[in-house]
Amino acid sequence: MRILTVADVESKYLWDYYEKSKLENIDLILSAGDLSAAYLEFLATFAKCPVLYVHGNHDTRYAKKPPEGCISIEDKIYVHNGVRILGLGGSMCYNFGAFQYTEREMAHRLQKLKPKIMLNRGFDILLTHSPAKGFHDGEDLPHQGFNCFRKLLIKRKPALFVHGHVHLSYGRGFKREDYFNDTRVVNAFEKHIVEMDFDREK
Repeated sequence: MRILTVADVESKYLWDYYEKSKLENIDLILSAGDLSAAYLEFLATFAKCPVLYVHGNHDTRYAKKPPEGCISIEDKIYVHNGVRILGLGGSMCYNFGAFQYTEREMAHRLQKLKPKIMLNRGFDILLTHSPAKGFHDGEDLPHQGFNCFRKLLIKRKPALFVHGHVHLSYGRGFKREDYFNDTRVVNAFEKHIVEMDFDREK
């Protein structure tokens, strides 16, 4: 499966200098948040695949105008061609804005998702805005990751974890790709294409 991951900054390569070939052979688009609705609508219009998204901490404008033609998977498991994608948007709470959560609040969201996770026998992709605690997150409160995400990766071992929020421009310590145990971790900042083979027998 060829997956286009996007987050945080609209890609001029895709949007300003659009060419049909750039979105060909993409099987799925995953937005990890903090992108304009118009940009996601553009991707949904020209790509021949679903555009799934979770909210970033700056996506308050979605309340009045969510991206048309795109699918919010907040607190859901969405299945695409047999691949199970779990969505949990938002960042660590730092000024009590929308789509900000304390560690306890995010853990509560996950707790409520347990029946869906069990019904689907787990999930293959975890799509979030924030990273996991202590794994490519920031030291400042707004960019700290969630410990419950870390525990979820350890327990459920999804094949892929896609997040945004921590811009690669913040410094050399932030990687585009890495592994957390057996889970491939991708920072979707701006744009990145991931090619994955998923075990459909799980």
